[in-house]
Amino acid sequence: MSVSSLRAAALLLALAGSLLSPLSAPAQPANAKPPLDTRSGPTPKAAVAEEAAARARRVPGDHIAVVVNSEVVTAGEVAARTERARGELERRGERADLDALRKEAQDALVDERVLVTHAREAGAKIEEGELDRVVAGVAAQNRLTLPQLLDRLRQEGTDVKRFRENMRDQMLIERVRDAEVIRRIRVSDGEIDKLLEERRTEAAAKAPLNLAQILIPVPEGASTEQRESRRREAEGALKRVLGGEDFAAVARELSQDGNRSGGGEIGLRAADRLPDLFVSAVAGLNSGQIRPSLVESGVGFHVLKVLERHSGPDGSKVTETRARHILLRPSDKLPPQAAAQQLAEMKRAVEAGRAKFEELAAKFSADGSAAQGGDLGWAPPGQFVPEFEAAMGELAPLAISEPFQSQFGLHIVQVMERREVAVDPRQQREQLRGVLRERKFGDAYKEWVADLRAKAFIEMRDAPL
Repeated sequence: MSVSSLRAAALLLALAGSLLSPLSAPAQPANAKPPLDTRSGPTPKAAVAEEAAARARRVPGDHIAVVVNSEVVTAGEVAARTERARGELERRGERADLDALRKEAQDALVDERVLVTHAREAGAKIEEGELDRVVAGVAAQNRLTLPQLLDRLRQEGTDVKRFRENMRDQMLIERVRDAEVIRRIRVSDGEIDKLLEERRTEAAAKAPLNLAQILIPVPEGASTEQRESRRREAEGALKRVLGGEDFAAVARELSQDGNRSGGGEIGLRAADRLPDLFVSAVAGLNSGQIRPSLVESGVGFHVLKVLERHSGPDGSKVTETRARHILLRPSDKLPPQAAAQQLAEMKRAVEAGRAKFEELAAKFSADGSAAQGGDLGWAPPGQFVPEFEAAMGELAPLAISEPFQSQFGLHIVQVMERREVAVDPRQQREQLRGVLRERKFGDAYKEWVADLRAKAFIEMRDAPL
């Protein structure tokens, strides 16, 4: 589920998870989107294999809607993709604007043809053995042998040779796209420095801090004379503790807050759970030190002491997590609610000892980790998509998450173990460079497609939508 590896593997996942639903009814998963649709981001999340099957069919009476370089887009393809998008909207209870959907479908198909022809002209090659492995992977993920898969395609009336060529085209696009878009992305040392500082600041904000305070409140609506009286009282308390008196004893005597009986101790908590005013006021103070001046707030005057300060991570070490997951990809036969219910039952079965997580993953998970029982290996922070990171980060070792959704489907995840590992500074900067590349990939991809489309020969045979 890493961002970079998932983009590279997205084609196989799409092929493997939703080719057969069944092929006799060419429906798309509920969360499918057209491959290489620039309006939905750079990663094709649609059922690419089903797209290939649809293009491999020839519908009697179909006609050419658009000529794109040496390729064509047929009216039947536009209609099929429009219908799929309409069905998706209706399943979500949204109203469909058919004219807008047709235009989006046609634009997406034109973009796809532009990319196919460019990939071929760029000289990218997909060897037969590589294509064979992808087709075999499709069969395995659908619990079929290769002969069974080919039989299903023939039953649908799909030309197997054309089907393979369409899949080859999609693989070519993936290969050329990643190479050319990455070359467009520039990440400066200054950007890396900025991100590194942001992460250090974020880590510091979460570092545990224990403060004690003496609060001398100022009543609401107090006069200037009353406020000055309270200030003098607070300054007297500050002078006493700076002079060596026990802070806790003075707090129990003078402080007027809820922590008075505990000597003013607020308790160890993450810095971002303390008032910003307090955190800023004690910045630079070490454990045992007292701020040498008063802190004034809307409620009164505070004398602050740092009882305990834990330093945040300095980047020299990172916590790696080894996790495993089960992924279900919703489809017409498996709506999202049903997928979530199945995952919840799997979670209960594992927790009750009726099943083993790795066996369920091997049997049901719809991604390449199934063969390893869902094991994703050791991963540093930021390796996975945000939804996955968030769910995993909340788990203690051996705990299992509730079902959650990412752009790839519905998951449950189990943290197997965690470990601290040293990070080489150069390696850390390269990791951050990769994070910044990922952030810029979407915009760079859209610019790339726009440039290629501007150079392409495009002839509308149907009236423009």
